[in-house]
Amino acid sequence: MKITGNKLYQRVAASITAAIEAGRWSPGTRLPGERDLAEEYKVSRPTIREAMIALEMKGWIEARHGSGLYVTKREHGSGQREDSLNFDVGAFDLTEARILFEGEAVALAAVSISDEQLAEIDQLLIEMGADDSNEPSVMDADRRFHLAIADATGNEAVRSVIEYLWDLRTRSPLAANMFARAKRGGITPRVEEHRPIVAALRARDPHAARSAMRKHLRGVVDDLLEATELEALERTRSEIDARRDSVARRLKIGSV
Repeated sequence: MKITGNKLYQRVAASITAAIEAGRWSPGTRLPGERDLAEEYKVSRPTIREAMIALEMKGWIEARHGSGLYVTKREHGSGQREDSLNFDVGAFDLTEARILFEGEAVALAAVSISDEQLAEIDQLLIEMGADDSNEPSVMDADRRFHLAIADATGNEAVRSVIEYLWDLRTRSPLAANMFARAKRGGITPRVEEHRPIVAALRARDPHAARSAMRKHLRGVVDDLLEATELEALERTRSEIDARRDSVARRLKIGSV
């Protein structure tokens, strides 16, 4: 099934809500698995995950522990569907944009950064690794680290764009929800991933700086994939355990 519309995850989510309203999946029905939906809608599994999270946030579906995703029993007015799924950008799209913008920004910074700015970035790196247990402090240092690099470009437009992308992490409900899920999975900024960026800046090497930043941000994508995959795996694992217990009880009855 091909889909058209606005953002890709929104088009998938809107198509699924239309199918729910048309009766394809009635309230209480379990939705097909992620892989099956990805094949049906001709999109990636991360896009399906973003669509499912958006639908879950708006109450169209619910996750049942050890079972999967089910259509909820509440009434859905067809007139609200388009507005209710307007969640702006998801974490995958946001991080992809950061790879593009911050990759080029750090390359520009590498040829214009001052010693004072390098010293500031060094200090932020220390703050980031000072207390792993203080998650808000680490997150704040991470944000200031990246914005300090944007400052070092000497280009206010570049700095404004990168600050806007960072603000979207909390302003976009879908992105905020996905990053929160990653946080619950124990995923936080890792200081060692930032060290090669600083080393490239100190060497005034724009190519190495760009490569290091892109590698770091691709790691963020991998972390998000792992976090959302772990939730799905946990549901599957719980379902398998429940089935195993059921079979064991049946076998026990038969042996009496």
